[in-house]
Amino acid sequence: MICQTVRKGHECFLMKPSGCSAKKGKCYPIIDKCQGCAKVVDIDGESYCQVYPYPEAKWQGGICVMATHVKRNVEEIKQKINPLKASKRGAGR
Repeated sequence: MICQTVRKGHECFLMKPSGCSAKKGKCYPIIDKCQGCAKVVDIDGESYCQVYPYPEAKWQGGICVMATHVKRNVEEIKQKINPLKASKRGAGR
């Protein structure tokens, strides 16, 4: 639907017939860590994320999962393996 609050006249997946479904009923501008991302759109002199209405929350736990401008190490992405479970799997074969 077309946004009726912050991004007036632009397509927004958060707009519902009852109004904006985002936090406090509006989208928030991007933070410094979002600069350079391909998902940032400029509207009326402000920059907003196309994916998240509150971008700051996505950076609180580390790197935003949708960030296109950040290179991730493969070691950071790998899931840690519990050594006890690994030994049980090996013994079962």
